Amino acid sequence: MHINVIPNRGAAPTILLRESFRDGTKVCKRTLANLSALSAAQVQMIRGALRGDVLQAVEKTFEVIASPAHGHVQAVFLAMQRLGFASVLASKPSRERDLVLAMVASRIICPATKLATTRLWSVSTLAQEFGVSDADEDELYAAMDWLLAGQDRIQKKLAARLTKEDSLVLYDLSSSYFEGSHCPLAKLGYSRDGKRGTLQVNYGLLTDDRGCPVAISVYEGNTSDSTTFVPQVKRLREEFGIASMVMVGDRGMISQKAIDEMSKDTDVAWITALRSSSIRTLVEQGHLQMGLFDERNLLEISSPDFPGERLVACRNPELAKLRVHTRNDLLLATEKELEKIKLRVESAKLVGKDKIGVAAGKVVNRYKVSKHFELTITDDALSFARLQDSIAAEAALDGLYIIRTSVQAQRMDAPTCVRTYKSLAQVERAFRSIKTMDLKVRPIHHHLENRVRAHIFLCMLAYYVEWHMREAWRELMFSDEDQAAKLIRDPVAPAQRSDEAMKKVQSRTLDDGTPVHSFQTLMATLAGIVRNTCRTHGGRADAPLSRSPQHTTHNKNEPWN
Repeated sequence: MHINVIPNRGAAPTILLRESFRDGTKVCKRTLANLSALSAAQVQMIRGALRGDVLQAVEKTFEVIASPAHGHVQAVFLAMQRLGFASVLASKPSRERDLVLAMVASRIICPATKLATTRLWSVSTLAQEFGVSDADEDELYAAMDWLLAGQDRIQKKLAARLTKEDSLVLYDLSSSYFEGSHCPLAKLGYSRDGKRGTLQVNYGLLTDDRGCPVAISVYEGNTSDSTTFVPQVKRLREEFGIASMVMVGDRGMISQKAIDEMSKDTDVAWITALRSSSIRTLVEQGHLQMGLFDERNLLEISSPDFPGERLVACRNPELAKLRVHTRNDLLLATEKELEKIKLRVESAKLVGKDKIGVAAGKVVNRYKVSKHFELTITDDALSFARLQDSIAAEAALDGLYIIRTSVQAQRMDAPTCVRTYKSLAQVERAFRSIKTMDLKVRPIHHHLENRVRAHIFLCMLAYYVEWHMREAWRELMFSDEDQAAKLIRDPVAPAQRSDEAMKKVQSRTLDDGTPVHSFQTLMATLAGIVRNTCRTHGGRADAPLSRSPQHTTHNKNEPWN
């Protein structure tokens, strides 16, 4: 018996199991079975059996000597290939480029210090895939210096990829605490990490309207938000060559000084929000009447205090209810703490007007409600009462916010202005991912200023790759796939997930029965795919290893197979 392969023009060949026999002096063949439905491996096994080969299980022929995790590495590697990420870093291959690619991938897969990163080379196939298995931490530090030297060039490439002729650019500032005390960038300042009293560095992130990062800048830890904004506007215009753009920043970011500076350039528009004190002034002057919100939640107004600008007033009833509950909780918590101080005063454990005032002041300032309390303090007594008029005046503005913009109505209507301002949440999401969930930029262990800058830039590049991976995997995760619906939803009402997204949240499964993942669990699951390196069973320790590594696979029902 033998296997006969018959070619078919334009189709798969026909594979037949045949035997030869004699009919007198003539040699004939008869077909015993059609094997075309079998896999190539099965056909090969039958061919070996017909030859008389001794067949045995693979595990008896080979032994596995290494099984590093591979699936999550392959996912990041393919994402970088499809993005052409290597060409963003440098047009020509180099050792430094390979090292930076490996560090970016490592930041997504298992963020760690540079020393720890090299210690983890053997845990996965990352170092093999990027050809840096022999690299040590000193080479990684040198590659960071190389990366920082090319930051402007790299960010120009990203800006050219992401921005359009009429660009919408989001900007916000955050901070991360610092380990050590010798870096010139490390200063005491307002800590967004809640690490009061620790040194920190600030960094401002520029993204497009989708939240995909374009550029990042690093500042000393005591730099205020507003002072970083105008330099970023100039940078976009001069370095990145963006002709026309709309800058979006929160009320603490875009100061009046920045607005005055941007007003000199007719091709630069901006969107921000008014502070509560300005909103209260508009209400008191009669430019905004609360009764107008009885039948609608959004309206456009004007004021001589803001000439040439548009003001879009919004009122969210659900937000108003939340603020009522929050304020009541803060008032009750303050009264509870003041009662404790009052008991100390009455028992003569706390004596003296100055000492009592300091203790009471700490309490009312802790919960930011000092304006709602009247304190009466003497050397041996403390009394307090709520200022109902102050509370009522604040309550009247609950749920109210006003978007302030220079964008003309023909370019962007009022609802779109509100949606655009709310898109700043995309930058907040980027900060959460960079700081806590995935990339873990903090704490910062580097001491040299340039290394700190390179470290933060490296994390931004890692988020650039991760952002695209999240978009590609949106249907596998809890993310809302109906992005187009966001453009027509009520911009003031609380955000609502689509029916399909709610179905994924409630069932925890996709339509084909596979589990829904977060980005972290999906990467962890992919890490279960390993690359086995084998050699012949019982071979010498120095025997050549298999040059065709075998990859394990997940259950066939998993969505990525």
